[in-house]
Amino acid sequence: MKKQFYQFLARLNKLVLPSFSKKQLDLSKASKFQMLLFGWKLFVTKRAL
Repeated sequence: MKKQFYQFLARLNKLVLPSFSKKQLDLSKASKFQMLLFGWKLFVTKRAL
């Protein structure tokens, strides 16, 4: 059940949130909000796998 929930969240993140790799964002120069989004996407992706 949890895994399905995180897989759904991962798909939703992919559709709604911006892709930092496509924008070639330098993480050392990212704002706090961008780091928060990056961390959230990483957390959800890790749980979905």
